[in-house]
Amino acid sequence: MISMKSIFSLLFFSCAVLVAGAQIRKIPANVTDAFTTLYPHASHVEWKDKLEYFQAKFQLNGCIITAEFSSKGEWESSERELSFEQLPNEVQTGFLKSKYAERRKTDACEIQQLGKPLQYRISVEKSSIQKKILYFDVNGKLVKESMAL
Repeated sequence: MISMKSIFSLLFFSCAVLVAGAQIRKIPANVTDAFTTLYPHASHVEWKDKLEYFQAKFQLNGCIITAEFSSKGEWESSERELSFEQLPNEVQTGFLKSKYAERRKTDACEIQQLGKPLQYRISVEKSSIQKKILYFDVNGKLVKESMAL
């Protein structure tokens, strides 16, 4: 038989999990200042505290961008959502020459990371089970592929 203490513990744990998804800390001023300096014309900004970094999702020039900043306010990375047609011609050509060209494209983005070369990510699926994430360099070379869930 389940005791009252067990039920209370389960209820407390469930509430704690729900609260964990909420904003934990206030976004530090140095983070928001760094963001404003990099993206002064951003709109519809939504912040998330990811514990190890802060993430801003926003709109800029008609694009949706996600940027990540350290707790010190240092920019770490950004991803700009794109349609396949917005990808550079080299990346489109590289994809069309790959063995994944016949798969359905589900999304694409440009990825900038501190200290790393610019990359483009294209998510594809053959079926609801067979999904891949493909990474291309600026020359359209497939540099990495991974399974997607």
